[in-house]
Amino acid sequence: MTPGRRALLRGAAVFGLVATAGCAGTERSGTPGPTASGGAAAGGPPAARALKPSAYRLQPMTGNGPPHAARARPRVRKAPILRMDGQGRTMVLTFDDGPDPRYTPGILRTLRRYDVRAMFFVCGEMAVDNKHLLREMADDGHLIGNHTWTHPLLPKMTRSAMREEIERTCEVVEDAVGEPPAWFRAPYGAWNRDAFQLGAELGMEPLAWTVDTLDWTEPGAGTIIRRVRAGAGPGVVVLSHDAGGDRTQSVEALRTYLPELIDSGYHITVPSRHEM
Repeated sequence: MTPGRRALLRGAAVFGLVATAGCAGTERSGTPGPTASGGAAAGGPPAARALKPSAYRLQPMTGNGPPHAARARPRVRKAPILRMDGQGRTMVLTFDDGPDPRYTPGILRTLRRYDVRAMFFVCGEMAVDNKHLLREMADDGHLIGNHTWTHPLLPKMTRSAMREEIERTCEVVEDAVGEPPAWFRAPYGAWNRDAFQLGAELGMEPLAWTVDTLDWTEPGAGTIIRRVRAGAGPGVVVLSHDAGGDRTQSVEALRTYLPELIDSGYHITVPSRHEM
């Protein structure tokens, strides 16, 4: 290598070191830390100002990903869904009228013991004071459905009154678990056109049942068990209750028929709206 070429390379190397040091110094000076007493910069990055708890919930999500898609509105049906077709050897367990702190926890414990998911159609007037039970349901993977606010006979109501009954319960569920219910069940199984339309407008599918245990009549745990056994079959939706009266028999019956269904080869699951 000639002396001239060596000198040229040394000069380029020195220039590169100077440029690198200059860039690093500029980057540090662009993000000054907090100032200590006496005017000198304190060490470490600046501390972020803590947000109040409510502020965390109000901060908009930022990023380069797509915005959260709104839930698709289901079509307006003319009849409720009665069973899960094309699901193989599966069954769905549903519980109405709660949550009730006297009986719902016992049902949740039994479902948790067998690692089973179920559906709870809640009434707003019960849910508003028992949001911790709604959160427990959601944490365990259960689906929470809307069963109106006061359990009225919907066909006897005006459309505006019906909307208030359904909408208020949606709001309570969303406030408790972070998302509104995706399923709706009319009290007493009494549906009309307004009920189907309002349910769809609020993003919910209408679900009825295949097997009614009639546990609300308090027939005894043995009778409830026999009704579930007799009605068991692929796609069946079972109706029971966790509130609205003394539900001790319902809690007791579940402890017996649930393991029996599992031992018989049934997969106890919850429906998916995408399969409807």
